Amino acid sequence: MQKWQIHEDFAKQIENFKALPALYRHALNELENKIDIIKTEWQVRDGFSPIEHVKSRIKEPKSIVQKMERKGHEFTLDNMEQHIHDIAGMRIVCAFVKDIYRLVDHLCGREDMRVLEIKDYIAHPKPNGYQSLHLIVAIPLVLLEGTRWVKAEIQLRTLAMDFWASMEHILYYKFDKQLPPHVAEELKEAARAADELDQKMLRLRREILELSEGSSTNDEPLG
Repeated sequence: MQKWQIHEDFAKQIENFKALPALYRHALNELENKIDIIKTEWQVRDGFSPIEHVKSRIKEPKSIVQKMERKGHEFTLDNMEQHIHDIAGMRIVCAFVKDIYRLVDHLCGREDMRVLEIKDYIAHPKPNGYQSLHLIVAIPLVLLEGTRWVKAEIQLRTLAMDFWASMEHILYYKFDKQLPPHVAEELKEAARAADELDQKMLRLRREILELSEGSSTNDEPLG
């Protein structure tokens, strides 16, 4: 290959790399709009939304490079797009576990996105106690060159799961990623307690709804 061709190819790759963050940001904006519409529709239809709050972020370049090194991939744009699925990331926090699965079912049935992968760490928690449900989705962007599907990761958690994960993250880095055995065991116990809290709140919700339905039936006017 001629020397000028090498420089031209390298320059083109640099320009493509500069354009990627904008693509992922646009995909994340599209995803945020879709979730906001879902939240609004549920609020109007049901009187409440199961989505408590949403947080989004674009992965830092340094973190992308480190993740590719851990996965053993050469740093190229093709490898980055193919193997790093969480450059665009969203966390959705719901009140109840049941609402998480309800939202996942809805997302799987939509025509304006593709659900590529589901990792259910609620049904099958990680060894350290971590619970969450991860989706890898693809969002269509209509560009001058045509439609391009950009990947994003969605993490769905309950309030209790989110609190536990935040505390675990803080402790993990405070101890320089090496937790003492007794701390790791206490975290597992805390994860079990968080799961028990989720189950208890779900039972209370079910009981309140049943009582509410019974009250509505009894309040019918006398003929």
